Amino acid sequence: MNDAQSPKKPTPYAVEAGRVLQVERRDFTQLVPEDRPRVQSMRGFDDCYTDIVDYIIRCTHRIWDERDVGLIYSHYTHNCVAYTTLGTMYDRETHIRDTIQRIVEFPDRRGMAQQVIWNGDDVNGFYTSHMTHGLGRHTQPGSWGKPTGRTYCTRTVADCMILENRIYKEWIVRDNMGPLIQVGLDPHVFAQGIAQTKFGNGETVLDLTENRRLLGQYPPESEADLSIAHNDGEVMLLGWLHHIYNKRMFGKINDIYAANCQWHGPLMRELYGIAAVLQQTLRLVALMPDCSFVPQHICSVESEEGGTKYALRWLMDGHHLGYGTLGAPSGHHLSVMGVTHFHIRDGKIIDEWVVYDELSMLVQIKLADLQAVV
Repeated sequence: MNDAQSPKKPTPYAVEAGRVLQVERRDFTQLVPEDRPRVQSMRGFDDCYTDIVDYIIRCTHRIWDERDVGLIYSHYTHNCVAYTTLGTMYDRETHIRDTIQRIVEFPDRRGMAQQVIWNGDDVNGFYTSHMTHGLGRHTQPGSWGKPTGRTYCTRTVADCMILENRIYKEWIVRDNMGPLIQVGLDPHVFAQGIAQTKFGNGETVLDLTENRRLLGQYPPESEADLSIAHNDGEVMLLGWLHHIYNKRMFGKINDIYAANCQWHGPLMRELYGIAAVLQQTLRLVALMPDCSFVPQHICSVESEEGGTKYALRWLMDGHHLGYGTLGAPSGHHLSVMGVTHFHIRDGKIIDEWVVYDELSMLVQIKLADLQAVV
């Protein structure tokens, strides 16, 4: 059989020719190909990047797994700000130092990309919400103390603002409580140590007594703030969440979640069904029952699996007035940063991945306790 008669082998990229990659159904080699043509305008980006999803997956892999930490110099601005659940980094050198320390303490850790939800362009800048599963072992001494040798799995979302190959602002929401428990450390003892260090450095917790859920004696705002939405689907989702979290109409969950929905939460909880979603939602609100829920950013992409996937970065602000894993109510102010990814199909939420850090909440309580005795 000559070449003209030979059947052509399908390329692994045929289904997305001219389209930005999606992560979920592809092996890693398909996410960082060597021969895929550029499918998106990427003005100012390195030639190796074919689209914004390829950029965020490939550069993360190169920095963390191939150990080319120095790429941070060409992929972050010198004055980049990175907001994390346990503190804020204000410059590139701090980011490099933190990366090196984490690689040394957890040398066999691998960050497995789960999905990237994004919006923007190469003129106004891109916004990406990149969710990973981090798997590894605690094998080296460091900030976690003497190594236990135990394995862990944790979920992280990094939201990035990017222009011309450089990240200039980042929000890193990592479930730090989960791996601590998995490797056998006492989170209360660990949080106390972090709080002592912060207290020694002069850090304080502000006790804000009113948030935007209630204005004086008026009830919660009847309508959600939709100014950050980009399309009708995002408007709908913001309205749903305002109804649930700020108006405390938790019964709405029965209307908007599919009967067979899946819920993936902190401490690597994997739960199923509407009743589980309702219980976990109430669990968080019960810790700080006067909280406000404030969406910070939302973006969405049409999913190859059907329907639409949404990424929402949010803040919850209130006081520790309820019982739970953080101990008896302390009354201290709490601020919680989180990111939630939703998959909505046929008007129902079929999957929810929510990431927030209970350890950061515990540190805030311990730090406020230290302040109170001064």
